[in-house]
Amino acid sequence: MPFKNQKILPAVRNMKQFDRFLESNYEFGVLLDLHLGQLSSVVKTATRANKKLLVHVDLIQGLKHDEFAAEYICQEIKPAGLISTRSSVINKAKQRGLYAIQRLFLLDSNAFEKSLEHITRTRPDFIEVLPGLVPALITEVKEKTGIPIFAGGFIRTKEDIQNAIDAGATAVTTSDMDLWAK
Repeated sequence: MPFKNQKILPAVRNMKQFDRFLESNYEFGVLLDLHLGQLSSVVKTATRANKKLLVHVDLIQGLKHDEFAAEYICQEIKPAGLISTRSSVINKAKQRGLYAIQRLFLLDSNAFEKSLEHITRTRPDFIEVLPGLVPALITEVKEKTGIPIFAGGFIRTKEDIQNAIDAGATAVTTSDMDLWAK
């Protein structure tokens, strides 16, 4: 089972959260909102602590969010995986043998249908559905794609986590450190 049955993927937005993640029992985490100059040292520090990071490419400051940036991250930084809304980044992660997680913002039925078209073409390893508070959409995306789902965005309570898992999510991404407690 991917992520060693880890139901919560801590989403790290700053160095305080990163330190807390390093101290946690979690093996996998999501890296958000980081400057390019910090990326290499943060991933190396995590690796030395036997932690694996999924890097959200779209949120790395100082980096264009395209296949060339993804190639650089894959070759030089070597995280466990890449998260992006961009198909070219997902394809590069897959080519390089990293976890490929496609992030979907489900705003309305049109966005939902377009997202399913992209997923059909890219076939990522996982899909992160945002907002993660709509169990019916989590279930529908999983049923229509057959791809494991992460639920993220607006996850505020343990009940939100359980609802997402009950709807079929493999895991929940959250930056709320109170929810990281096992």
